[in-house]
Amino acid sequence: MTAPEPRTGGEELLLARISAAAGRARIGKRRATYAATARTVPARTAPSRGAGGALAYPWYLCRLWYDRYARYVRSPAATAGTVARLDLYERGMTVAVHDRIHVVRYESAAVFQEVTRHRDDPARFTTAYTLTALGGERIVLRSTSERGGGTAAWGPELQRAVAQARLPRALAALRDGERLAFGDFRLSAEEIVCGKAAARWELVEQTAIRNGRVEVHAGGAGPLLACDVSGVPNLFLFWTLVERLRPGDGHA
Repeated sequence: MTAPEPRTGGEELLLARISAAAGRARIGKRRATYAATARTVPARTAPSRGAGGALAYPWYLCRLWYDRYARYVRSPAATAGTVARLDLYERGMTVAVHDRIHVVRYESAAVFQEVTRHRDDPARFTTAYTLTALGGERIVLRSTSERGGGTAAWGPELQRAVAQARLPRALAALRDGERLAFGDFRLSAEEIVCGKAAARWELVEQTAIRNGRVEVHAGGAGPLLACDVSGVPNLFLFWTLVERLRPGDGHA
């Protein structure tokens, strides 16, 4: 067995800075370390409370913010980046990029996910995750699949961690009669709404993700409600709530 190479002085210093930042943020113990492509973009003021990142704001204000800012940071100009170190902890994560350590808390994170296939090789695709650090800077993290393989493990792990951290408050809000905003979707204990269309949960027959869109079927040949995956913050949390609220097993 080959012994691991000793860390350099620079690596030891980086690890110490990451550990110190995680300790100050009280995000628990380190669980895993990954590499990704990352870049930061200027901070923007955005709704941040609630399950989808927007519980306390009217849905149309959330949509206005998304159109102006979230799509801006996920534009083609935001896809370039540099190698970054991701450290996933119990209650958050750190991103080390450009000699800075950014901290993200799962309980307050809003994660936007977008998948882009490569034109020269449709079998490969890049997944971009946009999220906001505690200091307000927005970070775009990217992973590219290998030919015939899946995406990097850290992406789904990040989404699951955020969903797990935010689920109790989201369920409590629904029990209290509140409505949760996830991009164009709004969820309540009685119905799901998208734009001007709405469906009560007892009428929802099937939910699915097809061709990069979230679809909700309710008594018709085509989807009654649909929205791009890239426009749904905290997709795993949204999907968990939908699966709990709708009757039966209509998942596709």
